[in-house]
Amino acid sequence: MPEKYLTIPEVAERLGTTERFPRRLVEERRIEFKRFGRHVRIGESVLAEYIESCTIRPVERRRGRTRRGSTR
Repeated sequence: MPEKYLTIPEVAERLGTTERFPRRLVEERRIEFKRFGRHVRIGESVLAEYIESCTIRPVERRRGRTRRGSTR
C-alpha cells in the first residue's frame, strides 16, 4: 500500500496543535518531509515515528525500597 502524505493542516489536526507547530518542525528540519513544487507533505509513517520519538515512558517505581535518610 502506498504511503499517504498529509498536508500541514492535517498534521496539525492529528497532533492537536495549530498549523504553526508543524510548519516550524519543517522549517527547523526536525521532521522529514516531501516537497512537491511549493506543496509540503509529511508521510503518515514519518509522523508516527515523530510521535513515537517524542513519547516519554513513565519511570517504574521499585517496590520495597525506601529513600535513604527518610525520617519516617
